[in-house]
Amino acid sequence: MNDSNNKKRTGSSKPSTDKKKTASTSKPAMAKRSQNRKPIVKKDSPNTPKPLKSEDIRLNKYISNSGACSRRDADIYIQSGNVKVNGIPITEMGYKVKPGDVVNFDGATLMPEKKEYFVLNKPKNFTTSSEEVEHRNVHELIKGATKSNILPIGRMDKNTTGLLLFTNDTDMIRKFSLPNQKSPKIYQVTLDKNLKFEDLEKISKGVTLDGHRLFVDEISYIENEPKNEIGIKLRTPNVKVVRAIFENYKYTVIKVDRVAFGGLTKKNLPRGNWRVLTEQEIINLKNI
Repeated sequence: MNDSNNKKRTGSSKPSTDKKKTASTSKPAMAKRSQNRKPIVKKDSPNTPKPLKSEDIRLNKYISNSGACSRRDADIYIQSGNVKVNGIPITEMGYKVKPGDVVNFDGATLMPEKKEYFVLNKPKNFTTSSEEVEHRNVHELIKGATKSNILPIGRMDKNTTGLLLFTNDTDMIRKFSLPNQKSPKIYQVTLDKNLKFEDLEKISKGVTLDGHRLFVDEISYIENEPKNEIGIKLRTPNVKVVRAIFENYKYTVIKVDRVAFGGLTKKNLPRGNWRVLTEQEIINLKNI
């Protein structure tokens, strides 16, 4: 009786063990190996832990991360012999800095800082220019965001409101300052009088300003608003162009509000407030 029960228990336990082995490995043959032999794990096995990524970083990126200049400008400094690593001048392009290395850039020791990105809904009467001392600067509105030296992307005069990006990423600042960059921007413009439909049609086909042809992605009246409220989509980084377009057709611009920038909007961001960009928003901006 006991022997019969033991056999039953033994017989019923083996399939259970085999099932566990089969479920725990992607290679069925492993279950047939002798229990006295250790399974041989191939080097390319997906279960083999991958080596950690090297913490080495390209010298030009290290310099850019410190906020000193862009990667492209860093390459120029490196080639000219103005960068030292551990006291040794480095002119090799692609040189990698290791953890603990001391990098001296143009006479100053660099401390790389984390890249940070913010967006501000700029109110009126604040300017991005440090030269206009008679007006308040936008840095007053975002000074509590970080201790890093962040700069606005592009310029905005005191009368222009809306989305304004800040970062210490010099590569991104340079990218969005280029005249041929492709980031779309949407503005809501208030005019002193209704925009004639024929003028709207002319603007939609592009405008020539100071001998340069400017293409307009979209232009339309704002739905459920008077005809002096206009929405216009452009790719130029120069906000002054928005005013120039309508002044070219003898309209006076009362207000310019940037409501979208590179896919970012003012949704849930009250005037005068700022917020940190999400990881996905940063990726989207870098991919433009």
